[in-house]
Amino acid sequence: MSNEEPEKGALRSILDVVATIAVAIVAALLLRTFVIGVYVVPTGSMLGTIQEGDMLVGEKVTLHWDAPHVGDVVTFDSPLEPGTVLIKRVVATAGQTIDLRDGVLYVDGQARAEAYTEGKPTESLSGLQGSAGIQYPYTVPAGCVFCMGDNRTNSLDSRYFGPVSVDAVSSKGLFIYWPLTDARTL
Repeated sequence: MSNEEPEKGALRSILDVVATIAVAIVAALLLRTFVIGVYVVPTGSMLGTIQEGDMLVGEKVTLHWDAPHVGDVVTFDSPLEPGTVLIKRVVATAGQTIDLRDGVLYVDGQARAEAYTEGKPTESLSGLQGSAGIQYPYTVPAGCVFCMGDNRTNSLDSRYFGPVSVDAVSSKGLFIYWPLTDARTL
């Protein structure tokens, strides 16, 4: 038996390990780019549903053929702070008319029962009233969704920066995975 045979076996084992690691890295990058997103909730704007610091998984696949629906928790880049990902709930879609009256959200003339919210949607963040120039009642334009945080009195959302293009939505929230004590679907 020559010394070359064990060396070839060891080299082959090392190459197998390197190839396996490379495939795993490529697969993980493809998953993160096209299939799922992992997000840390940066603020308390979704309190009542999601806590500040929670970690959630969002799926990206269905957005290629199906726009977000009312009630979906979605992620998108902040129109006011590029590079910052926001997590909000879709409250109206293209063609729907929203109104904020007496602390109640109305969609197409019907009061929306939202047991998951905290605060009234007509209470504004100080210093930001009307910064999007939206007049109510407001009809959501084609290709857009209107998003609001569940913590209505502490959420920088479509009331302030306007509707969100469906093309800007990066994922639909699936579940919270951290902390484990709060793990659940959205």
